[in-house]
Amino acid sequence: MSARLARHADRYLDFLAVERGLSTHSLAAYQRDLTLYGTYLTEVGIDGPLRATPEDLAEFVGWVRNRRTDRDRPYAASTVARTLVSVRGLHKFLVREGLADADPSIEISGPRPRRPLPKALSLAQVEALLAAPTGDEPSGLRDKALLEVLYAAGLRITELVDLDVDDVDLRARSVRCIGKGNKERIVPLGRVAATAVDAWLVRGRPALAPTSPALLVNRGGGRLTRQGGWKIIKKHAEAVGLAANVSPHTLRHSFATHLLDNGADVRVVQELLGHASVNTTQVYTLVSRARLRSVYERAHPRALAAAADHQAGAEPATDGLQARTS
Repeated sequence: MSARLARHADRYLDFLAVERGLSTHSLAAYQRDLTLYGTYLTEVGIDGPLRATPEDLAEFVGWVRNRRTDRDRPYAASTVARTLVSVRGLHKFLVREGLADADPSIEISGPRPRRPLPKALSLAQVEALLAAPTGDEPSGLRDKALLEVLYAAGLRITELVDLDVDDVDLRARSVRCIGKGNKERIVPLGRVAATAVDAWLVRGRPALAPTSPALLVNRGGGRLTRQGGWKIIKKHAEAVGLAANVSPHTLRHSFATHLLDNGADVRVVQELLGHASVNTTQVYTLVSRARLRSVYERAHPRALAAAADHQAGAEPATDGLQARTS
């Protein structure tokens, strides 16, 4: 990265950290994208982003598409799109700060990555996972509280491990967390989750960390880390045969999908998840539709008949009610 780009990139990253409140993880992603942009500018002999033209940006998109990762794989469409978002943000910032007269990236479009549907567990699978921690040992009570809160409140794993004891109101059955962009939200807790947290606070946590402000702690009394939370989830998922399907985000996906399956409004789910845009939440409506179609095709008599005819090589019936999918 040239000295000029590095200087502008540092100012932009400071803006993202201070004004936008981006997490360390997000800032690192922006840094990687801008470093890649710097590599391109250096290769084509452009001294900094202020000298880049719309044509240069169009060529940059193709340049990224043709690059290979460290594992000698082509960059995914999602990576190309995210990189372009970072570069556009930099150029927009330079114009806003009066450092550039025009934004050369404004007309450049990148690939639209296919948005994978989030993986959600069935209700039976969730019940099995939540029932996995047993016993009155501090670690078992903590694990039970961790899993119950993740599913009851739909928190990100980072939001969960950042919680302090004072962030949980057991009387009101709610939890206050800080999400992306340093935005605070208050999410309800169900009775089962509140009971699990109460058991952990009364019978488990005092033995490990009686003075720590952290809600969830490790065996040494320190705040539980993201990696520690992931290991706990993985351990109990393996115990009930779900290891291949479960990550820290799986219970959040299941939380949203199950709410929508049972008639919750998408904007209510948006607020509960802490999504800035309802468009992010709407991907879960696609999951719900897929699950509804699956249930329909398994349960409706005409759908079952059509499936049987198809397996037998017969033409499906056309009279009466037909199985319809969308």
